[in-house]
Amino acid sequence: MDSRHPNRLLLLLSSLLHFWQCTTGQSSYIIDSIGLTILPSSTVDSGTPVTLHCKASVSHDTSLHLTQTFLFRRNGVTIHTATTTDDTVLYELGPARAADSGNYECQVTVKEKHKTSVEKTLTVTGLQTPILQLNKITLFESEEVIATCSAPGEKGSLIFNFYQRFRTGEPQQIKRVVSQRNASETKLALRHIGDSHLYCDYGIALVPDAGHSNHSNEIQVIVRALYISPIMNILPSSKVYEGDIIEVVCKVVSALRDVEVFLIKDKTVLKKAEISLSHRFTAQEHDTGELVCKAEWNNVQKETYQAISVSELFSKPHLTLEPTNIFEGDRFKLTCSVSIYVPERIRNETLQFAIYKDKLKISNEATYTGLAQPNGHGNYTCKIQASSLGHSFVKESQTLVIKAKVPVSKPVLSVVGHMLVLGKPFQLLCHSDSGTLPIEYTLHGPGRLPERKVLNNTGERAIFNTSAITSSSDLNRFLCHAKNKQGNPPVISGQQLLRSTKIIEPVSVPLLTTVPNIDEISEGQDVTLYCSVLKGTPPITFTWYHTETKEALSSQSSPKLKAAHVINNVQGAHRGGYYCVSNNQASESKQSATVKIGVKLAGWKKGLIAVFCILLILALILVIAFRKRLLHFKRKGTAELSVKSASTKTERLSLTQAEVNNIANVTPGMMGKSVWSEHVSGSESDDQNSVTSPEKLEPQYTEVQTKQADPTRAPVTKGTDTVYSEVRNSKHGVPEQTDGGSVEYAQLNHDAQSSSDHGNHDNHAVQDDHLDEIDNVEDVTDADH
Repeated sequence: MDSRHPNRLLLLLSSLLHFWQCTTGQSSYIIDSIGLTILPSSTVDSGTPVTLHCKASVSHDTSLHLTQTFLFRRNGVTIHTATTTDDTVLYELGPARAADSGNYECQVTVKEKHKTSVEKTLTVTGLQTPILQLNKITLFESEEVIATCSAPGEKGSLIFNFYQRFRTGEPQQIKRVVSQRNASETKLALRHIGDSHLYCDYGIALVPDAGHSNHSNEIQVIVRALYISPIMNILPSSKVYEGDIIEVVCKVVSALRDVEVFLIKDKTVLKKAEISLSHRFTAQEHDTGELVCKAEWNNVQKETYQAISVSELFSKPHLTLEPTNIFEGDRFKLTCSVSIYVPERIRNETLQFAIYKDKLKISNEATYTGLAQPNGHGNYTCKIQASSLGHSFVKESQTLVIKAKVPVSKPVLSVVGHMLVLGKPFQLLCHSDSGTLPIEYTLHGPGRLPERKVLNNTGERAIFNTSAITSSSDLNRFLCHAKNKQGNPPVISGQQLLRSTKIIEPVSVPLLTTVPNIDEISEGQDVTLYCSVLKGTPPITFTWYHTETKEALSSQSSPKLKAAHVINNVQGAHRGGYYCVSNNQASESKQSATVKIGVKLAGWKKGLIAVFCILLILALILVIAFRKRLLHFKRKGTAELSVKSASTKTERLSLTQAEVNNIANVTPGMMGKSVWSEHVSGSESDDQNSVTSPEKLEPQYTEVQTKQADPTRAPVTKGTDTVYSEVRNSKHGVPEQTDGGSVEYAQLNHDAQSSSDHGNHDNHAVQDDHLDEIDNVEDVTDADH
């Protein structure tokens, strides 16, 4: 018992696994191949049984029970479907026909998968021999016979051909019919009298390479002549006068029944009867023509022709209008006239006239007069009734349409666009509100020949090209004449052209002026540029330009002949040329001459420059006066200078402290501290010998910069002290007098000796300080120069 329990458990697990696989669709299968076989062969004769053998090879697990769907196709069209659990399906074509030829394939579908076999080609050779059948073999000419050509067992769309073969000559194809069945029934009309043979064949529409089948059986037919040609008689004659009574007899002499006879004229059936007919009518002029007598039996027709001529006793009435060109308000006359051709049969007094308007009689006379009005418009005709040999008949004239013309109204002359520019060519339009076409317009103007235009169609306009005029008053000299009635004077337009036209006078060359005048413009002022023209139709557009910027400064549209542009706070950048351009609706721009504007300096700048110049002049005067005073002081102070030779080679200059103080007190308040020394020195060799030639005595000036005096040394005043000293060396090295003064050499020596009391060190320091001051003064002098 223990051994069976595990087996049952395994069986249960395998069953559950199989069920789970089936429910979840996780089955395993694959289509290996599809094979298609045509039996007995891929090429067979017509009528041979053919079987298509399709086999599917599918690999799958043992738990699956698969179902295959087989699909057979010929030339891509499904011809058979089968669903089975077998792996093989057979499809029998039965006796194969030419229509079964084509490419075959087999497709097998297993669940979501499918596979198709390789195409196989089946060729069926040969066609059946058709069978011909007729419903009668003896018939009359043009009688129809029903022919049936069949190919039992044939498939597909067939093309049947019917032939007629005579004893002599080649057979003739008399009909071709396409049928979706294996038989075709049609009607054949045989017109050739005598005996002949009929047969048929067929071909496959979808397989043109199959060719034609063999001929069917031949059937002999006999076609007999059909004697139903009609006979037509016209009494009393085929040539008659209008008003005569004519009888036409049309009949058929035949043993056949159901023969119909027709009398036809101009494709109009006058009468119809069986076997024979008779038609009586009163001859009219329009009856002249050809009559046709036609007999018909079944589908066979015979006909006979005969002409008839009807002569007129009098002509067709003719309605005339006088005058031919009538206008509203004119009187007109209608006349109905006729010409008699056979006076022996008809007389003028027997004619009865009547005139109609819109088919309503308005007169019993041959003439009618009336007044042309809009209510008189209409279609007019006249009729004449005559009698001949006791027979009465009526003739009607042609229709005459009367519509009175409308006289042309007073023309209106206007400028095209209603605007004219003086000095430019323009166009004039002459128009009348009413008037029947054609209308002739004539334009008259100053200095030109009359010009004519004729309007024949609605929508045309009489537009005249006109040369330029220089004065608006010339417009009133143009006149337009309109005319649409011969013999009547033309209608003249009124002189309203000037009132209806906007005249534009081009602007003249503008003039540019400035306020203030161009010679009086200064910086900071406001300058107004006035641009004005002498003539021109407002509004006028003025535009100002600056030659330096080449861009418009301003543009104004003015209703006057003048406009202004203001330049505020004029500066130097506003210098240059200015011009203005004027324009108006004439679209002729005119440019003024260029005005050069120079900007003067402002008044306060001029005053500032004047004050500066005055101050500069005063400064120069002060400098000159100061220089003169210095020169005077220099001459005066030379006597107070002393010169001491320091060595045999170098001349040293020493000043006493009192002299320095004295010189400093002479020029208080001067800028800088400097001392000017004027001395005379010889060459280096002359200094060594202390001898100078009298002829070479020249004054020399030296600028000496003094430093702030040391309070412990000498009382020197503050400020800038300048001293000019003129020193002349005598032959013995002793200073000479200049300008009556003398130089106290002893005093200088005494001062030098006094200075030496402070020690050699202090003496040398003071001398070095003086030398430094002289060097500084020379440097300053060089810088000033």
